[in-house]
Amino acid sequence: MDIIPCIKWVQRGIAKSIPDKVKLSEEELKRIIEDTKDKIDLANDEDDDQEEEEEEGSDMEEEVNAVNKSNAAKSGGKRKMDDDDDEEEDIETKYDLADYDNEDEIDMLKGIGDLTYFASNEDDPYVTMKDEGDSDDEDFEIKATDNLIVVAKAEKEFCCLEVYVYNEDLGNLYVHHDILLSSFPLAVEWLNYDIGEDKPGNFVAVGSMEPVIEIWDLDLVDSVEPVAVLGTKAKSKGKKQKKSDSHTDAVLNLSWNAQVRNVLGSASADCTVKLWDLSEGKPVTTITQHKDKVQCLSWCPSDSSSLLSGSFDKTVKMYDCRNPNKDFKSWTLNGEVENVLWDRFNTTNFYATTDKGYVFYMDQRSDKPVFTLSAHSEAVTGICQSSSVPGLLVTTSTDKTMKIWDVQDNKPSTVLERNLRLNQLFCVDSCPEAPFVFAVGGEKEIKVWDIRESATVRNHFADRAPVGVTMEGEGDIKEEVEQAMRDMMIDKEEEEDVNTLLGEGATAGAPTNKKKKKKKRKKGQKKD
Repeated sequence: MDIIPCIKWVQRGIAKSIPDKVKLSEEELKRIIEDTKDKIDLANDEDDDQEEEEEEGSDMEEEVNAVNKSNAAKSGGKRKMDDDDDEEEDIETKYDLADYDNEDEIDMLKGIGDLTYFASNEDDPYVTMKDEGDSDDEDFEIKATDNLIVVAKAEKEFCCLEVYVYNEDLGNLYVHHDILLSSFPLAVEWLNYDIGEDKPGNFVAVGSMEPVIEIWDLDLVDSVEPVAVLGTKAKSKGKKQKKSDSHTDAVLNLSWNAQVRNVLGSASADCTVKLWDLSEGKPVTTITQHKDKVQCLSWCPSDSSSLLSGSFDKTVKMYDCRNPNKDFKSWTLNGEVENVLWDRFNTTNFYATTDKGYVFYMDQRSDKPVFTLSAHSEAVTGICQSSSVPGLLVTTSTDKTMKIWDVQDNKPSTVLERNLRLNQLFCVDSCPEAPFVFAVGGEKEIKVWDIRESATVRNHFADRAPVGVTMEGEGDIKEEVEQAMRDMMIDKEEEEDVNTLLGEGATAGAPTNKKKKKKKRKKGQKKD
């Protein structure tokens, strides 16, 4: 299944206006090809071992068939078999069937990502058009008014990060570049920290099915490997593995501490939370308070030592990271915890969502929820607040709906419910500078939606819009009208059944086309 498991916005003005491009030397390219070949050979060896086991059972049957064929062959039959063998040899020689299986293996290494086998297009016999300059220079440049959106995408054939450019003023949305990943992505987190240089940067950390965290430079295009990898991967079966401080299972979530910029938190399926020192590239603390997979975590925006985590063990825990394994508090919810989110407008409180479709709003000073919201019929997979509109909360779910809530004064109410036609929804994030713009990930694609397109939303939040943000609308926006038409559409056969039930004399709204035609025919008959 092709899905968008996670999304992250990047603030305006962070990215380089002209990103760098990777230029590999012959030696570097050769090393990458050799590394890739080794990985492929290792995978093939494992497949061969499995095939050998499966073929052992059929070896005896083949030997018996060979003996039977030999005993049954007569002189005429033997001559015919010899002729057939000669014919088969001729076909093999003519079409080079002996080397047929080797062609794919050789060609597979000729191209890696955006890199081609030839150093220049002039050397490539298949490139016949001359290079007349890059017509996409304008799209390649990132303007000060552009946001980046990092979108993790998992398909059957490959996994990647797509880096989108979004411009609210121009309404632009396009893929600027992509990054090929080696494993299924489960979490992305933006970092304003350059590992090893202790200065601001534009990086993204990626958690995946592997027990490591890859860190990629978003200002570098055509990169084929991360700038850093936190942790080590497990070795092949049968080989001894040294004791490591790394995770031993998939990394399910990541959270960067914006106040202590060299600290990154990771949640794992190995039931632990780790705190990484990015300047050293290693974990400094391991938290072991959960009894099941740790699904989510979040640093408090106002207290650099407070960290939330949520787990499959149905608990949310808050730690004082100066001594997290002793100084923590725990809450038990009604299901596996999907998300935790600090309230940006009241940082003593936080939200937690579960696989049962509930949203819990908690006060860290209390044992009971401030309110509990039955938000969806299935798991609440995504939750986020507007960047600057108090009370505006958005949730997404595997029930295929996105909902907009007003939770002002702790009295939650539904403002809008919308099926975005993305099938199941897996994540949502809000634009840092545009308070009504949200990105949603579902099956196969994303949707960036300015919710002011809805007249209901405009009218409801008009008095809370930040200064300078317009809430004017031109009547019913096209998308809202189309949605209403879809909701009200009646099948033609169903419409005819209703008309039959009501009879010709019934008045249920405007007369149908069928009735109008009958009236016209009667008038014609009178005139005749």
